[in-house]
Amino acid sequence: MPLLMKPPTHQPVLLSEALEALKAASGGLYIDATVGPGGHAAAILQSSSPDGRLLGLDADPEAIATASLNLTPYQSRFILRNGNFSRLGAVAASLGLGEAQGILFDLGLSSLQLESAGRGFSFQKDAPLDMRFGPSQTTTAAQIVNTHPEEELARLLREYGEEPRARAIARHLVRQRPFQTTLELAAAVAQVAPQGHLHPATRTFQALRIAVNGELDSLKEALPQAVALLAPGGRLVTIAYHSLEDRIIKEFLRQESRDCICPPGVIPCRCGHKATLALISKKVIKPSLAEALSNPRSRSARLRVAQRL
Repeated sequence: MPLLMKPPTHQPVLLSEALEALKAASGGLYIDATVGPGGHAAAILQSSSPDGRLLGLDADPEAIATASLNLTPYQSRFILRNGNFSRLGAVAASLGLGEAQGILFDLGLSSLQLESAGRGFSFQKDAPLDMRFGPSQTTTAAQIVNTHPEEELARLLREYGEEPRARAIARHLVRQRPFQTTLELAAAVAQVAPQGHLHPATRTFQALRIAVNGELDSLKEALPQAVALLAPGGRLVTIAYHSLEDRIIKEFLRQESRDCICPPGVIPCRCGHKATLALISKKVIKPSLAEALSNPRSRSARLRVAQRL
């Protein structure tokens, strides 16, 4: 008798807060733009029983496969698609979906991606310097580290990793390259960056992952598409894990919750912009102390929620 594949376990971040923000209800259509292993998606489908529907997207085909297993109890009520959320509007249109009552973005890496062998996301495991969310992407972290000029490498570390020693690290990496594995790169960074409460390579790995996957540009493209897909009264919920993502989201919500976005001093208004969103909570929602202790990955999470006008 063949053994059944057991879906990997995963602890979704800010789960109860995300569900409360989405107001998932029966009959609604919901979109999980970063479905990952399906933790949030399963909770949304449960909350919207008996006939709520869900579209789940993810750039990582392994995540789609895992989510498909984890969502098996809701088989007739969800659709999964492998694709970057920068194509959210096109995917929804191709499926003939109507307006959504809620859209969730849970950004960053899942614990399963960090722990997956051979992906290169973690500096704690020896693996090829890959960091791609999907195999169809052409650029890897190794290509960036081993071919980019020093100035460009320093810019990436400074802008995407917010690394204060970006120039020194870039100079050292250029002198020491080529690098083939995560542990080689982490050891080289540690020779330049001091040990603090974070591992010396944390910001470097973040910067490379963001650059490889074009994460910030994809987010900027996806947010307006999400608003366009929301029904009046529909909720947009975002969970960000570092300041770069959260800053993009905060600025987008601020702009879309205002009628006029003309520069200061321009009277009368010339932009013609009309607000599309209302901020549900102006304060960012953070994990409880209990969640932060039980799931350390959640500590940096920041949830924001807005409602379609």
